[in-house]
Amino acid sequence: MASNLVNLEAVGKAYALRTLLDGVSLGIGEGDRIGVVGRNGDGKTTLIRILAKLEPVDTGRVTHSGGLRLGVLTQHDALDPAATVRHEVIGDLADHEWAGDARVRDILTGLFGGLDLPGFPAGLDTVIGPLSGGERRRIALAKLLIAEQDLIVLDEPTNHLDVEGIAWLAQHLQARRSALVVVTHDRWFLDQVCTRMWDVQRGTVHEYDGGYSDYVFARAERERIAASEEAKRQNLVRKELAWLRRGAPARTSKPRFRIEAANELIADVPPPRNTAELTRFAGSRLGKTVFDLENVTVQAGSKVLLKHLTWQLGPGDRIGVVGVNGAGKTSLLRAMADAARTGGEVRPAAGRVVVGRTVKLAYLSQEVAEIDPDLRVLEAVESVRQRVDLGNGREMTASQLCEKFGFTKEKQWTPVGDISGGERRRLQILRLLMDEPNVLFLDEPTNDLDIETLTQLEDLLDGWPGSLVVISHDRYFVERTTDRVFALLGDATLRMLPRGLDEYLERRRRVLETAVPAQASPASGKQKKPTGDSRAAQKELQRIERRLDRIGEQESALHDRIAEHATDFERVAELDVELRELAAERDELELRWLELAENA
Repeated sequence: MASNLVNLEAVGKAYALRTLLDGVSLGIGEGDRIGVVGRNGDGKTTLIRILAKLEPVDTGRVTHSGGLRLGVLTQHDALDPAATVRHEVIGDLADHEWAGDARVRDILTGLFGGLDLPGFPAGLDTVIGPLSGGERRRIALAKLLIAEQDLIVLDEPTNHLDVEGIAWLAQHLQARRSALVVVTHDRWFLDQVCTRMWDVQRGTVHEYDGGYSDYVFARAERERIAASEEAKRQNLVRKELAWLRRGAPARTSKPRFRIEAANELIADVPPPRNTAELTRFAGSRLGKTVFDLENVTVQAGSKVLLKHLTWQLGPGDRIGVVGVNGAGKTSLLRAMADAARTGGEVRPAAGRVVVGRTVKLAYLSQEVAEIDPDLRVLEAVESVRQRVDLGNGREMTASQLCEKFGFTKEKQWTPVGDISGGERRRLQILRLLMDEPNVLFLDEPTNDLDIETLTQLEDLLDGWPGSLVVISHDRYFVERTTDRVFALLGDATLRMLPRGLDEYLERRRRVLETAVPAQASPASGKQKKPTGDSRAAQKELQRIERRLDRIGEQESALHDRIAEHATDFERVAELDVELRELAAERDELELRWLELAENA
């Protein structure tokens, strides 16, 4: 049996009066793919820094195998700001040497979109100093992946990557022989890449076999058997497990955990949310009109991001928006938010945005809002409101909601200036929810949040009766909280994707495979104006999408009724006829949708 690449023996580590690791013993073998999870501040980053020998231990010891080739991506890069991208990533290799290496080509294309690094002013010869944090992070990741490694240690590698980049990175790591240890809040990524999980909790590390889905099951089973006192957290784990087992999109196709035990565990757990009930409730709060975009053009400076867009956000809609960086996702939300904030006085570059009279919008931007650093956490929340109605009869005090989001009674009295970036992000979300909005725009809400906080947020959104738009590179969060996915594919249009993020990635692959340098022609500068036919097609697309949603709800209700009348064969036969009619209508509508979408 091969020896471990890294061994931790009875390792202890404490900061001030807080113990992060207490007598931890772990090993990393060849080919291991380990995901590290746990709450912010519980020691995930400390653990991987210790195993990489970037940080000393207080007690115990860390040993590496002889000649270990170790690559580490930390949250703060060590790139030379005066160097070029070429110098840091390619080194001294001549162009014909690196361009002839399929692995180097794949990494540059996967992380930067092409060998010429589109988006970087001088391509490979761009100086690193003026670049953004996201660009620097991709450079550091490319540098690490191009080198040969026995063990790769990654701390939040999906930060600053879009959905497409994350999918590429998962595929790349699956194909590598290197062992892997990764800290990330991206649960889809953990499921795709990892075969073992480490859960860092209260100074100890619990080990589990399998990816994130398996970890959710095993942790719920362990807590159930131990009759854990943490009843609230156990319920959330069981709820998430129910969603995973009932056919969550993009799960791994190979069922690795015990199906019978999982089904027994979730037998009494209802689906995460009742879509029909929430839509009815949202309709009563919002009326028929929420946001109607009519022939809208959105620009950033002189660049046209969306052109002649006709689109509707209705009461109770839960929409995920994905797209390549710079395609206009955030600009679209800002245009809608500006219209809501000014009562329609601020208009987009062309067209108009109609906002419902009862809309009360809360917009979580990517920037962390400034809050008086002298305020206590609880005071910052209570300054918005002391109690909040979260829908479905759920009312909480500010303190209870703080506790649900990981701010203990003691932590609630910490000055805002003394809390971490992740905790500030949590506080920002709390303050938005306390204002009882009926429309939520969330732009990259998963940034800086740990998995446990994300699960709490998903639980709150399950019962929240309003209209929701989510922009996120976190595939798991998008699929968990939304019902439909729209994409900006870089062609100034917004398209609904019936098959969600799988379809988005397929479309992007086709675009990249067929991409050729744009040929300038006299006709290329002429902008095609929307005709009456194209506007009618957009409206028909929206009608079809809403009817498909209703059919899905009707089919779900029919399945429930068939189960209720399982012993009444005559009634089951009647219901089955209704089900077949709905299926036939759905097939016709989907074909029509595809025809319209291709010509849109």
